Amino acid sequence: MIALDRQVVVITGASRGLGATIARAFGREGARVVVNYFQSPDHAEAVAADIGDRALPVQADVRSPDAVQTMVDTAADHFGAPVTTAVHNALIDYRFDPENRETIDTIGWDDYQAQLDGSVKGALHLLKACLPGMRSAREGRFIGISSNLVQDPAVAYHDYTTGKAALLGFVRNVAQELGEEGITANLVSGGLLDETDASAATPDAVFEIIEQNTPRGTVTTPEEMADAVLLFASPRARAITGQNLVVDGGRVMQ
Repeated sequence: MIALDRQVVVITGASRGLGATIARAFGREGARVVVNYFQSPDHAEAVAADIGDRALPVQADVRSPDAVQTMVDTAADHFGAPVTTAVHNALIDYRFDPENRETIDTIGWDDYQAQLDGSVKGALHLLKACLPGMRSAREGRFIGISSNLVQDPAVAYHDYTTGKAALLGFVRNVAQELGEEGITANLVSGGLLDETDASAATPDAVFEIIEQNTPRGTVTTPEEMADAVLLFASPRARAITGQNLVVDGGRVMQ
């Protein structure tokens, strides 16, 4: 099994927020890290600088198969080894703002399509680009980032939650089809995180409610989510696939 410090890892949407935290976590473990970004080159370069010469910032829109393929090929050429761990974290234009969200009366199909494109189309493009390298290594890890809103839609973020629910179906089909090849696929589902760009619009009162209704009495941090991603990427998780690990301090129990 490939140890973390020998892996080439690509994290989509890694220039800021949770993705940046995941990238830095892999960097601390000694992995070679592709810091993917879409529109924030300065942020991506700052994340890569924190990691050092084992990091490579690469621009790519996950909705474009050609862009994602070029990113993965660039990483393999740069590091001299294929990408064997793919973390799909990219979030397309979304803010968790319960007071200004689209309701069932105002939401349109285009809103759903935007989130499905980011969650599922992006996941498909990333996995397809990485699959030849994973097969050559005879193992691979695909880890998607999801949300406990799929299990408990405490706020009805219709388009976002539907996209993440579809991602769960994608991951479980991948796990079934590729398991015999040593390739695993899992999800890490967080609660509202304290704090990322996407959650910055959330009122303090919402964070307080989460604290009061969570067994640990805390709001999940990006660092805690990143630790769960590292677990799924590590050799210790070699027999775990098709799973949805909820990391939210026990608010949602499965």
